[in-house]
Amino acid sequence: QLIESGGGLVQAGGSLRLSCAASGRYFANYAVGWFRQAPGKEREFVVSVSRTGGHTYYGDSVKGRFTISRNNAEKTVYLQMNSLEPVDTAVYYCAAGGSVSRFPRDYTFWGLGTQVTVSS
Repeated sequence: QLIESGGGLVQAGGSLRLSCAASGRYFANYAVGWFRQAPGKEREFVVSVSRTGGHTYYGDSVKGRFTISRNNAEKTVYLQMNSLEPVDTAVYYCAAGGSVSRFPRDYTFWGLGTQVTVSS
């Protein structure tokens, strides 16, 4: 089970940190990705991190602004989001899968999402 938290309302230029907390014993065996979906749009890849945290893969729209990290002892993945823009408004989902990937189909487990709203 994956549970996202940390979403909310922030002004443009602000920051938020999302968390993805996992239950179960094998969290460290999974790569974790963040995706987002705005109303009326398809789910968009944000970033993915490998099992050890040594490899990351960012979507073009968030490079240089968002940073992913993970703490396997805490079974948590973090998404630090800086310089937020109104276009970042979406429901953010974390997902766990076998390897770093930008494709939702490569992830087996999904959280229910957390809303991020960026006002102009």
